Amino acid sequence: MANQDLSVIWVYLSTSPLTGLTLTLMAYAMAFRLYQHFNNSALLHPVVVAATLIIGFLLMTNTSYEAYFEGGQFVHFLLGPATVALAIPLYQQWSKIKKLWLPLSITVVSGVMLAGFSAIVIAQVLGASIETQLSLAPKSVTAPVAMAISEQLNGLPSLTAVLVVTTGILGAVIGTKILSLMRIKDDAVKGMAMGITAHGIGTARAFQISKEMGAFSGLAMATSTFVTALILPWLVALMV
Repeated sequence: MANQDLSVIWVYLSTSPLTGLTLTLMAYAMAFRLYQHFNNSALLHPVVVAATLIIGFLLMTNTSYEAYFEGGQFVHFLLGPATVALAIPLYQQWSKIKKLWLPLSITVVSGVMLAGFSAIVIAQVLGASIETQLSLAPKSVTAPVAMAISEQLNGLPSLTAVLVVTTGILGAVIGTKILSLMRIKDDAVKGMAMGITAHGIGTARAFQISKEMGAFSGLAMATSTFVTALILPWLVALMV
């Protein structure tokens, strides 16, 4: 009887938008505490742990994604204001950005072309279908833009979304380690690398290390998104 009562209560709660919002906030709070407890280990990045907790909870309670997103969309909405807020740390680094505008521009264009080119070539070598190659090409930019580009290229936007998230998580987890192994100490350089390759999730990780690294990562994320939308369709048409 108790289990039946709990089931009835959950059916009621699962229809409330506040349930998805509360679940998201609690999962992230737990993930962040775990992240801090283990000395900010990249392997326990809060986004990865929180997403795992939410997925596990939805599977155990047999809750649909649509029902969860009724509340989760409130956090999703805040992505826009959060992205605009990146202008503040960028402004704080403006004097350095003005001096480095040429190498920054070359880095962004080169990084965008290399990301798309390498993804397509590796997919071709491994025998992936044309549709998969087109879905892989925009994997290094933020999800909404990547999905729009994928649709324009006749790829699979849903597959692109998964690849974008996977790329961001991998970049956040191992990106800083690779940069350390390469003995790169300049936070501006490290931030550009994170922003071009790991977009929003990588930028969040960069801000956890330093404000300068986060600012340059945000700059790289924004400019690479714009450049990708311009260059990638032409590059894909040339290669595929």
